[in-house]
Amino acid sequence: MIVAGCDIGSLTAKAVIMDNGNILADAMIRAGAKPSESANVVMQQALDRAGLTMDKIQYVVGTGYGREQIPFVNGVESEISCHAKGAWQMMPSTRVVIDIGGQDAKATRINENGIVVRYIYNDKCASGTGRFLEIMADALEVPLAELGPFAAQSRKKLTISSQCVIFAETEVISLVNEGEETSDIINALHHALAKRVVSLAKSIEVEEDVVMTGGVAKNAGVFQAISEALNLPLKAVDGIDPQLIGAMGAAFYAQEKVTANGTV
Repeated sequence: MIVAGCDIGSLTAKAVIMDNGNILADAMIRAGAKPSESANVVMQQALDRAGLTMDKIQYVVGTGYGREQIPFVNGVESEISCHAKGAWQMMPSTRVVIDIGGQDAKATRINENGIVVRYIYNDKCASGTGRFLEIMADALEVPLAELGPFAAQSRKKLTISSQCVIFAETEVISLVNEGEETSDIINALHHALAKRVVSLAKSIEVEEDVVMTGGVAKNAGVFQAISEALNLPLKAVDGIDPQLIGAMGAAFYAQEKVTANGTV
C-alpha cells in the first residue's frame, strides 16, 4: 500500500511517501511563487529517493496553504487535520498540537482517537509565527538557524512587550543601542512569541500531552520558552522532522482512503 502526502506551505514544500505506515522517502524544499511547481519538484525528489515513479503511488492527499493547486492529488485535507493526524499516529498520547508555521500559528485539541475536537489559529498577524522570527533575525543580523543556539547563551532576562512585529522590532533596535547582549535579546523574543502562542492554545483548554510541530519546533529556544509558558513538558515526535508532520498526516489520510476503498 504505497501512498503519499504533499504539504505545500507558505515557505516550504514537503512530501512523504509511505508503504503500510512506514516512511519510504521524504523531501523538503523552499516553496516558490507557484504552489503547483513546488509540489511537482518536491514530489519528484521524494519519488527519486524512494526509487519509484508516480504511477506506483495508489493515493495522494494534499494539504497546506497551496493544497488546492497541487496537480496530482486524489484528495485534500486541512493542515489542522493533517498535523493532528500525523502527531497522533506517531504519538497516540497527543491531546494538543501546537503548529507554528511561516505565516500562522495553530493550536488543536484532539481526543483519544485522534479526532480534532477544537482548534484555533492566528493568521492575521505575524506575531507568534515563523515570519516574526525571520524579521527579528534579519534585524539582529543573525542566521535564522542560529537563533536557538544564541538564546541558549542568555544570562540576563529581558522583556519584549510589544505584540506587534513592527513595534517589537523597534524595541529590539532600542535594546541593541543600549548595549544589551544579542543572546539576551533573542531569548526575550522567544519568550514573547511563546506568550502569544500559549495564549492562543489556552483558549482551547490545554491538556497533556502537548506536541509541537512545524518548522519553528526546530528552534530549541522557542521550544523551551513555550514549555515554560505552558508550565507543561512540551513534546516532539521522536526521530521525525517536525516540519514533515503535516505531510505525514496527509499520507496517513491517503492510507485510510486506500484501506476504505480497497483499490484506487
